[in-house]
Amino acid sequence: MKELWPQPQDWLSALYIILPTYCANAAPVIFGGGRSIDFGKRLPDGQRILGDNKTFRGFISGIMVGTLVGLLCSYVLSMNLMLIALPASLGALLGDLAGAFLKRRLHIRPGGALPGVDQLDFVVGSVFFVSLFSPIPALVILILLVVTPPIHFLTNVGAYLLGLKENYW
Repeated sequence: MKELWPQPQDWLSALYIILPTYCANAAPVIFGGGRSIDFGKRLPDGQRILGDNKTFRGFISGIMVGTLVGLLCSYVLSMNLMLIALPASLGALLGDLAGAFLKRRLHIRPGGALPGVDQLDFVVGSVFFVSLFSPIPALVILILLVVTPPIHFLTNVGAYLLGLKENYW
């Protein structure tokens, strides 16, 4: 098997490693719905804690899909991604929840745009959780932070065109 982390100059390997994160972040768009994680509760500012878009079904499906993608990639790419697939998936979803929490505090409605946060909250959460189990080279983190915003935008446009999202961001 190949080493868990690629050489820093191998930017394509960085994308392979982040696949569980991307898939965990995308799964709630497809499989989400149902009961909201914040149970409809509001903080003293009058805003919801997270909003209706953050649901238990979406959260659980994200963890499951991201972890399964890690398992599949481990097999196909002969890389041991299972060591990071679960923390990457969990971190991605918790990062997204943190972004939603921030947006509610800024009085941005669910689905409203907050450039930068919308594109990177899930990656930052994923990188943080994975780094608890395995060191991540700084160049790999930089690669992920640079390539994720355009990939995120293109996948959101695709989801919008397929009718899975109400907006293209």
